[in-house]
Amino acid sequence: MAECFHCKKTIEGGYRPGRGEGCPSCGSDLKVCLNCRFFDKAAYNECRESSAERVVNKDKANFCEFFEFGERSGNPSADDPLKKLKDLFKS
Repeated sequence: MAECFHCKKTIEGGYRPGRGEGCPSCGSDLKVCLNCRFFDKAAYNECRESSAERVVNKDKANFCEFFEFGERSGNPSADDPLKKLKDLFKS
């Protein structure tokens, strides 16, 4: 299930948005790094797709040809690696 990075509303469809498309709820750009499945703050250039060109503004529409909506979980902290590490050392 894809969701808008800005308003967190579900994006229906399962399609690849065009560069000019906006979220039906808040109007934010949809084809942005923050909505992409390859976005990863820990990766080089914050992207796990090694062939992608660097995008500076992760929250603005771009021309990346590798864009695919990312699947977001309802609980963003569930995949937080730091939280998982801290949980290992709880007594």
